[in-house]
Order: sequence, then C-alpha cells, then structure tokens
Amino acid sequence: MKTLTLLGSTGSIGRQTLDVVRHAEGELKIHALAAAKNVKLMEEQARLFNPAVVVMMDEGAVRELRGRLRDLPIKVDQGMEGIINSVTAPQIDTVVTALSGRIGLEPTLAAIEAGKTIALANKETLVAGGDLVMSSAKKKNCKILPVDSEHSAIFQCLEEESKTIEKIILTASGGPFFGWTKEKLGTVTLEKALRHPNWEMGAKITIDSSTMMNKGLEVIEAHHLFNIEYDGIEVLIHPQSVVHSMVEYCDGSVLAQLGRPDMRLPIQYALSYPTRWKNPFERLNLRGKTLTFHEPDFEAFPALAMAYQAGRQGGTLPAVMNAANEVAVSAFLQKKVSYLGIHDIVGNVCSEHHVLDNMDLESILDADTWARRRAEEHIARLEARCSNRKDC
Repeated sequence: MKTLTLLGSTGSIGRQTLDVVRHAEGELKIHALAAAKNVKLMEEQARLFNPAVVVMMDEGAVRELRGRLRDLPIKVDQGMEGIINSVTAPQIDTVVTALSGRIGLEPTLAAIEAGKTIALANKETLVAGGDLVMSSAKKKNCKILPVDSEHSAIFQCLEEESKTIEKIILTASGGPFFGWTKEKLGTVTLEKALRHPNWEMGAKITIDSSTMMNKGLEVIEAHHLFNIEYDGIEVLIHPQSVVHSMVEYCDGSVLAQLGRPDMRLPIQYALSYPTRWKNPFERLNLRGKTLTFHEPDFEAFPALAMAYQAGRQGGTLPAVMNAANEVAVSAFLQKKVSYLGIHDIVGNVCSEHHVLDNMDLESILDADTWARRRAEEHIARLEARCSNRKDC
C-alpha cells in the first residue's frame, strides 16, 4: 500500500485523485490533505478518507475546520509550514502536488529533500524552478511522475534509450476558440472562456487552455521532465482530445498514447507506476471517430510563442512569465481586464524583467514577487484608463 499526501485536494485534480483512491481497492491510503480555504469540501473529504492531518492555507478556514472536525482525531494544521510538514512526514511514500500556481514549488522541493516520490500535477513548479527541482530530484534519486495527461502520455511512450528520440509532440485541444482570429478573440467574455469543449478543469487552467498559455507552460515542463531541447518539442492542435501526446523516434516510428479526456487515468498511472491497475472508468471507443491534427496559430495565440521564448532564454524569465500570467488571469476572472489584456500584461512584465541565470530558490521567489507586483501595477493602469470605456 502506498501512503499519500495530497496537496490541492479540493481542486479539480485533487477531487479526481480521491476518486482514484476510492477505486484503488486498498492500494492507496491518505495521510494528509491540503487546500486553500474550501472548508465545506475539506470536511467532507476528511470524514470520508480519515487522514491523520488536514492543512488549510487560510487562517479563518483553519479555525472553522477545527470546529467542524472536533469529533475526529484529525490534526488541523495551517499555512506553508503545515504543508511542508505534511509532505515530509515519515509515514508517506508519495506526494501528489495538485496545488494551483507557483505555490507548489516549495513543498515539492521539501518533499524531494525528504526522499518522497512526486506525482506532479502542478506544472508551474517546473516552469518556475525546473532546473532546481530536477537537479534536486537527481541528487536525491527521487522519481517525478507526471500527472498532466500530455506528459503522462509521453512518459508511457518513452523507450529506455533517450538518444533514439527525434522529438516529442504535445497535443492541445485548441480550447473553446480554436480557429478564431485575433480580431474575433477581442470579443471573448469570461463566460465564453470558461466553456472548455472537452475537459472539466479549474477556472485558472481553463483560461490558460483558451489562451494556449497552458500549452506553453507544458512545453517548458516537458523540456525539464524529459531533458528535451525546445526545438525537439512540437505542439499540434487535436480538437478531439483522444491522442494525449506522441513521441517520434529517429527511425520515423511514432508512438502515441490514447484515452478518453479523463484525468483519472494519468493520475492512476502515476500512483500505480510501475504497474497498471484495473478500474471501472469508462473506456475509449474509437468506432466512428475522426481524429484531426492542426498547426497552432501563433499569431492569434501568442502566449505559446512567448512560452517558447521564455523557456529558451531560461533563467528567471519563465518564473516571471508564470507569475505575471497568474495575476493577469486572476484579474480577467474578476473582470478587471479584457481577454486580450492577459497577454499584454504578461508580455509587458516579461519585457521589463532583467533575467538572472544563476538561480536558487530565493532568486526564483524574488523574481516571482517582482513580476506579481509589476503585473498588478499594469492592471491598475489599465483599470484607470478604461474606467469610462466600454471596450475594455
């Protein structure tokens, strides 16, 4: 039996991870659950899975949850210190990092330092600190198992000899605006952007998918996970979301992993690796299906090109791009900026950044803090300029 700490248990990936645990027939046990502030759902999860520890980032949520769980012998901990304690506990084997955003970096590094296996669902961790994370994992001989469907697909298609790989091909659904021109994208509303055609995800990743920033982050993640140069990473739009990604070898062979658009499958594979477990999840049916593939439109969706550029330049720039994007997407979700304004904000912050190449955790966090502050300043200026205009 594998014992888990699950970070981000109340989010989309966290909920689906618990569904995998429920169907794993005694193969998995939850030691700790961690989330931001969803007290109601955390109480439900705690009562169902009976962890030793639950952690909430929000101080008020901690007080409320302690009251709700006072009849159970469950420790309710708080903040980043509580999360670090939960991922370094000697009882656990694996940490599922499903927190949203750069906040996953510190607990991932702490878990690696403690020798834990990482089931990585938090791509921002490798975007912001990929060199640091991968070098730490190598030093500690820790496995990092991908949970993103695309990276899980690549992982499953890889042969032992990496020298034979010609390129990896990341597939992208294209989101709700596949085929739209940049002019038409100027009409996008929040409600339209949150309607993903294939996947059920949290709000932030759904917006990132629609702008293709999510695919850009995945390009950087793939570079670090599989030690592939950016020229060897290709993106193809695949609206059906059946082929989750592919690996092309030097002899021209292409291996692909197919499945339904269901995150429980890559989650389960990361948790069952190196074996496969049966489950009751719906199977893929290819009868009558047509699978299509298209080149991405870098002009209409410039976030993808921006991510390639940031990844190639490296240093602190990917962390800055990610931080600015988190702030800009949050502002869009609050209807403070327009859809196209997301890219403008991120682009402006990246262009203003003085890139540092020799990175440690402190320099990454400093760059992240700077980028968030600059993004907020750009948003404030946009709000002031657009306060009396209907087109903003």
